[in-house]
Amino acid sequence: MRSASAALLITLIAASIAEAQPTNEQLAARCAELGAVFDRYGTRRSEGSGGPDMIRLGAGIDCQKGRYAQGIKALEDLLNRNRIPYPPAQY
Repeated sequence: MRSASAALLITLIAASIAEAQPTNEQLAARCAELGAVFDRYGTRRSEGSGGPDMIRLGAGIDCQKGRYAQGIKALEDLLNRNRIPYPPAQY
């Protein structure tokens, strides 16, 4: 009886942990979402604007290479620094 209860408890804990962690698809979508927000509101398109934002480019590369946590953090920091609001994560 105890072993069955312990097994059930372990299964429930594992399931709750699995649900709490976003999938790579969700993280990739979050990277794309934050990048699109910055591209829309944070880029300067006038002559002499100084060129592309290197932090944005680096974050895009991180996301492309599967380093989602670093890319998302860099994009959120960039958006916060530029005072650009962005939607909360949905996972």
